[in-house]
Amino acid sequence: MGPATVHGRCAPGFAGVREAFERNFREHGDIGAAVAVTLDGATVVDLWGGHADAAGTRAWERDTLVNVYSTSKGMTALCAHLLVDRGELDLDAPVARYWPEFGQAGKRDIPVRWLLSHRAGLIAPREPLPAGCAYDWDGVCAALAAAAPWWEPGTAQGYHAVTFGYLVGEVVRRITGQSLGTFLRSEITGPLGAGVFIGTPAEEHARCADMVGQLDEARLAAQFPGGVPRPPFRALSDHPLAVVMLALTSIPTGDVNSAAYRSAEIPAGNAHAGARGLATVYGALAGGRLVGPATLEAMRRSQSLPGERDLTMDALAPAGREHRWGLGYMLNQQGQAGPNPGAFGHGGAGGSFAFADPENRLSFAYTMNKYGGGTTGDDPRSRGLVRAVYRVLEETRG
Repeated sequence: MGPATVHGRCAPGFAGVREAFERNFREHGDIGAAVAVTLDGATVVDLWGGHADAAGTRAWERDTLVNVYSTSKGMTALCAHLLVDRGELDLDAPVARYWPEFGQAGKRDIPVRWLLSHRAGLIAPREPLPAGCAYDWDGVCAALAAAAPWWEPGTAQGYHAVTFGYLVGEVVRRITGQSLGTFLRSEITGPLGAGVFIGTPAEEHARCADMVGQLDEARLAAQFPGGVPRPPFRALSDHPLAVVMLALTSIPTGDVNSAAYRSAEIPAGNAHAGARGLATVYGALAGGRLVGPATLEAMRRSQSLPGERDLTMDALAPAGREHRWGLGYMLNQQGQAGPNPGAFGHGGAGGSFAFADPENRLSFAYTMNKYGGGTTGDDPRSRGLVRAVYRVLEETRG
């Protein structure tokens, strides 16, 4: 493949974002990618380029969708907050009020907010589930309802890498009678005309790019001469990476480029989206068009204790790094979403990243198909793009 051709437009003054986007192909090996930015409700950056497959036989188009892994969580959380804003969901009510079966195994009093803030202790069922189980919504939810927490709920935070979507999604389903993906489409992305799906219809699969490289256990396996630990574990203390392997292997998802995966609803990690679609949703959120001011503020209020670490993230991130969670969103403690500490959003394994910055009336989204950086928005590709965006704001606002 030759040098990637970049398509699309930037508003006057945003040429530096295009340069940063082109640099990602030259210096970071992007195969196919897109970036979009909205400001004051208008799209000021809408760029795409490269290829939708490893062989370079399909061009990345303006409407290309791609699996964005945990960037999906921002969309899933938004569904819950829409219900909060409408008065249909109380974050401080027990989950069992909406989902009675959830009250088993000492979970009767866990409030909904602990699902959104990764404090429920339900990173996985107690026993690993069989291959293909990720597509069995009722089966996974039944296993989680029956499971005892891995730590005393509320006393610690641990990223619920896969289970987040089933837990929050089932609460949404019990209230609305619709699956999470259906509710997202009917109430948020459909009315906004945003290309974001959780449970991508078969007629949209032709728009989907292939992920090139997936979550690679090789770097973990190198740390385990005796083999990568597998669940079940007696306790999280069995091994410092046991919690990560537990979360990522107990609900196996299979080939992320398959039709079955694209059609399934796995709301913690299988949204298929375009950058423009994600930026549209976060732009509407930043502009106050989806939820009211009180709900917007609550979404990005820290649910973490000062200096608190994350039981799951600690296994992969540098030792001692603080993690702050809002209600379903990553908070901007590392500056990955620019200089505003009030910006919030979510990143995905591989490198995708999207966020809202209400104070600057801005939204940002980057999607790609070359698996690279991690979930926390620390991929150099997105970081370079974010820096370029805020450089423009600094220059134009003095």
